[in-house]
Amino acid sequence: MTRFVDVPALTQLLQRKGVAPFMKDLADCLREDFLRWEDFDKSARVASHSEVGVIELMPVADDRLFAFKYVNGHPRNTAAGLPTVMAFGVLADVATGVPRLLSELTILTAIRTAAMSALAARRLARAQSRVMAIIGNGAQSEFQAIAFRDLVGIRELRLFDVDAAATAKLAANLVGQGLKVTICSGTADAVRGADIVTTLTADKQLATIITPAMIEPGMHLNAVGGDCPGKTELDRGVLEGAAVFVEYEPQSRIEGEIQQMAADFEVTEFWRVLTGEKPGRTSAAQVTVFDSVGFALEDFSALHFARDAAAELDIGSIIELVPRSTDPKNLFGALGIEAPAGAARKVPTPAGANLAHFG
Repeated sequence: MTRFVDVPALTQLLQRKGVAPFMKDLADCLREDFLRWEDFDKSARVASHSEVGVIELMPVADDRLFAFKYVNGHPRNTAAGLPTVMAFGVLADVATGVPRLLSELTILTAIRTAAMSALAARRLARAQSRVMAIIGNGAQSEFQAIAFRDLVGIRELRLFDVDAAATAKLAANLVGQGLKVTICSGTADAVRGADIVTTLTADKQLATIITPAMIEPGMHLNAVGGDCPGKTELDRGVLEGAAVFVEYEPQSRIEGEIQQMAADFEVTEFWRVLTGEKPGRTSAAQVTVFDSVGFALEDFSALHFARDAAAELDIGSIIELVPRSTDPKNLFGALGIEAPAGAARKVPTPAGANLAHFG
């Protein structure tokens, strides 16, 4: 049997648990899974690129569970009233291959991305960070704001988007959330005085949203929008002057901010910071960058966390995604299709059988 968590079911789950507590618990789950990084069979995502976007599959597994996510990225979708990102995922038993969960992952991806960003910032940003700039105020932005409020301690947001309506939407959604919100006139204005800068732009282009002139000592950059080949947000000079941390280096070299850099440009996989193998921030003045492209292990965490939460609260439905039969070898028989009326049923005779005694 497979539990099915669609958008209404996930909405019910989030309403029952609360978005902020759900995100905090998911961040703990992410940390636990990243701490056992070497237990996982990992690979970069498989991507099919077109002129208008990308469709990807993101697989990962440990010795018990296999997970994959189907996800797209089509920046022009908003003109047609569609999300730029849509996703679903599957969680299956390694031992049998039986799918145990089929879940929406559009909303869940936004939540796990924000939780991962905040988890990284807790190690990489200055401990007393209270002001964050959000550049790009689309679908991800509210989740990032809530995650950084609750997990990092952010109390003030400085917002900018080239689409003023997106900024107005974000500001309206954050009313009553305990955050001081300032709408800014441009990127340079927004990042001025910020402890943390989160970039969430959607355009598929080699952009330089953040330049070296905007960087202040001690700043932490949470670069989320650059997540495929040919798509960046940071000037390469920003990377050259910072300590850069990534999720899975082979994937980030292809599609992260570091796609701009030479192959020997030094980066640190974040799991090494969590285990204590490598340092995170080493001084108050150091500039740090979390070059986040989204990695399949984060979806693995989100899926098994959602599965357990949904099962606990009995949310979602149980579907028969796999046929059931008393004879697993008789797949056709499981269909229950009757022979046409009047048709003779002839059973084939094994080769070499002696039929003489049948007369």
